[in-house]
Order: sequence, then structure tokens, then C-alpha cells
Amino acid sequence: MHRIQTFNTISPLGLKCFTAERYEIGADAIDADAILLRSHKLNPDSIKGSLKAVARAGAGVNNVPVNSCTERGIVVFNTPGANANAVKELVLCGLLLASRGIIPGIAFANSQNKAGSHDDLSKLMELEKKRFKGKEISGKTLGVVGLGAIGSLVADMAIKLGMKVQGFDPALSVEAAWRLPSQVKRIENLTSLVAGSDYITLHLPVLESTRNLFNASMFSMMREGTCLLNFARDEIVDPEALKQALASPQLRCYVSDFPRLELTGNDKVIAMPHIGATTAEAEENCAIMAAKQLMDFLEHGNIINSVNFPALSLERTTTTEKGMRLAITNKNVPKMLGQILSVLADQNINVIDMINKSRDEVAYNLIDLESMPSATAIDAIANIQDVIKVTVL
Repeated sequence: MHRIQTFNTISPLGLKCFTAERYEIGADAIDADAILLRSHKLNPDSIKGSLKAVARAGAGVNNVPVNSCTERGIVVFNTPGANANAVKELVLCGLLLASRGIIPGIAFANSQNKAGSHDDLSKLMELEKKRFKGKEISGKTLGVVGLGAIGSLVADMAIKLGMKVQGFDPALSVEAAWRLPSQVKRIENLTSLVAGSDYITLHLPVLESTRNLFNASMFSMMREGTCLLNFARDEIVDPEALKQALASPQLRCYVSDFPRLELTGNDKVIAMPHIGATTAEAEENCAIMAAKQLMDFLEHGNIINSVNFPALSLERTTTTEKGMRLAITNKNVPKMLGQILSVLADQNINVIDMINKSRDEVAYNLIDLESMPSATAIDAIANIQDVIKVTVL
């Protein structure tokens, strides 16, 4: 029986993935094997020795102590792409709000509650509509910074709306490259993208290399009247540089999912209360993906969409029964695999299949065995220097 401790409200569709015969789920689960959460900030001190995994039903893991988990051999999962469509649709909304006089137009129309008659109101609307004249996005150039799951969907959407799209992503994976429409023009230099775009949309994680990426120097490269959309993370944009750019002709509009107190009331700012992934569908998709990833890991040791462990999957053979697979986490140092296999050989345990991968400071192994390992063999492997965790599956 695997125990899953939940924080926040997790979609019932995600929780239904866990069968009652094999899983105990709840906020009060004792000695949990895994934690499933959304925005709850996980304190390192609350992580118990039995914990094997943490799954975040969402893309960001700022609320999870990833480094502490890695040191203890705890796999941290996220769900990239599960909320991508929700964010993409809000980016479209942001593009339109930034291009047309929609928000001030609605406010003006709603303020005319004292109009004498319907005819008077209609005449006033016709007379004043020129105040809310906007521009069409078709034919304009959109610069997409970050071409992952969300960025690629945004690029495809913009192309279908008649926009010219150029993209920048120095860490573009092969998988992400295959997703990109052929019409996207890859730009190797961020300043070139900024200088050649009418609209710029950000879809990057917060890293040391991306924190305050859009600073005074970057804003100075913008053509006059540029619109910047930030549905990624607040920390990517330097707040002081943003404030100065808004006072210049360079930045016509800033659309963000992360309101800032000093910018409230600024007519050039459209701020939303972090609702990019707040749809029923996105929450369901994230919960289902997180649940399935946890189940595959707890039952088979397979890892997909981890932020701190390597991606690794080993199909179980028909000859391997429950308890004949070992999942071993160790520090990524030389001669570890040889020591582990030596222990198994000394115990006359034959290896049927195995896979080993590393990521930064940690290595992970899945080993299928011909016979059930003894407690002595497990202890011997666990006592090897630099072995972090041994799990029998």
C-alpha cells in the first residue's frame, strides 16, 4: 500500500487515478511515500524519511525545496505542458487587450448609466468610439522568448492569426524543435528579436540566467510602441527598468499575470491575478499527469518530467515479479555501478536488465533481477559509500 499525502485541492479526476487497493490518499496520510501538491509551500523540515517523491500539479516548483529533496534522494516531478493551452489562450486575450481599446471601451460604456434613453446612448457610443481606436495584430511581428510547451503553442496560434513569428530559445530541446511550426523564424540573439518585434511574449523559467533578463539595456533595444507580455514569471523582468520603460515611448503596454503594487493604476499596464493556468481543464490535466507520473515511479521506478532526476524508464519483463527490481539513487561519482553489481554478484543474484543515467550531482539506476534480493544484499548496497537510497519494487 502506497501512501500519498495531498496539499491544496487536487482535482478529483487526478485522485481517481489512484486505485483504493494500492493507494491511501489524503491530507493526513502518515509516513507518506509521496506528496501531491499545487501551490502549498513545502517546508524542508516537514519532509519525512519515508518520502520518495514530490509531485507538483503545475509547471513551476518554486514552492518545493528541490535541493533538499535531491540530497535525500527524493524525486521532484512537475507537469510541463498540462496547462499550456490555458496559458496560450490567455496570451491571446492579452494580445487583443493590448491592441484594441477593449478595457477602456468597456469602462466607458458601463459608466453611461445615466444616459437619457437608449437612442441617446447609441448616439454617444457612435460619437465617442473613435477614442478607443486600436490596431489589428494580423501582419504584426510577435517575438516568442522561450519555445517550450507553451511558447510553441503561442507561436502556432499567432501564425494562424496572421502574425509573423520569430523565436528565441538557447536551450531548445530536439523534442521542442519538432513541435515548432516551420514558419517560426529562429533568432540566435535575444537583442535582435527584441529590436525586431512589435509584441514580445515571455515563456521562460526563473533561473539565475533569466532573472531580470529584461533589464534597462533590453528595453532600450525595443522599437517605439512595443508591447511586452509576461505570463511566465515576475522575476524575469527588472521592476525598476520596467517602470522607466513605461515612462518612455519604447514600451506602449505591459501585460502581466503578476501585478506589482507600484504599477497599479498605470494606464499602460494590464495586470491579471496570476490566472494563466486557472481553468478547470488545466487543473484536471495537471492532476492527472502528476498522478500518473507518481504511480509509474512508485510501482516501477520510472521517471518522467522530473526537475532534479534524469528521465529514465525500463519496461518490466514478464519474468520479473514484484520485489525483483531495485531502484538505486547515488551520488554521481565514479565506480558506483561496479560496486553495486559486485554486491549482487557476491550474493549470486543475476541481473536480467538494467538502466543507469545521471543528472548533475545525482545518478539513478533501475536493475531487474532474476531472483528476489535478500535483506543482506539490500543492506550491503545501502551501505556503499555515496549510495543515497535503495528501494525494492
